[in-house]
Amino acid sequence: MDPSDAQSPQAETARILVEFLEVAITSIVFLKGVYPAGAFERRRYMNVVVQRARQPQLRDYIQSAVNGLLPFIRKGLVERVAVIFFNTDNIPVEKYIFKLNINRSCSSNVEEGALEFTLRSFLIKLSVSQSLSRILPRDCRWEITAYFCSLPQLSTGKNADLWIPTDTKQWQQPPLITPIKSMSSDPLCVQLYLEHPSLSEAKP
Repeated sequence: MDPSDAQSPQAETARILVEFLEVAITSIVFLKGVYPAGAFERRRYMNVVVQRARQPQLRDYIQSAVNGLLPFIRKGLVERVAVIFFNTDNIPVEKYIFKLNINRSCSSNVEEGALEFTLRSFLIKLSVSQSLSRILPRDCRWEITAYFCSLPQLSTGKNADLWIPTDTKQWQQPPLITPIKSMSSDPLCVQLYLEHPSLSEAKP
């Protein structure tokens, strides 16, 4: 990568976004109760109390996954990042979707404080969004999935190599969408929403 690219407004926005995604995804996993509460510890991020995974394997999975997206986000290749929860039949039952759009033509310096202030509102909204989600089935599993605008052709780092094509089962009908939070600014647009299978999908 050109050293100047690392200092570009897009690179700085991507760095802040990836850091935010790590915290937000950890918050989602905590809220869904997939692990005992003792698997997390309270920390402060962007002046908001959040949860941090205490278990090294869980923390490393989330951290390496989102950090592996950094070069792709910087290039504008990542359209969505999803936290997907599955039932025992490996069928998705709930998805938290982060829809991303970095303005690659933005040439002005990123106001880090202003951007973090806006992203902080997502963490606050997430903490009170449990009523919008559904109770997960027992023995469910979850994963982080990224949706790319186009498939990357070249390796861009060690963590990037962790991303592999997925064979996740897809719903046959359009999902039910519940908005949680959105933001639109010059360097970055983010939408966070829930997806659930349609009523007809849920019928046997």
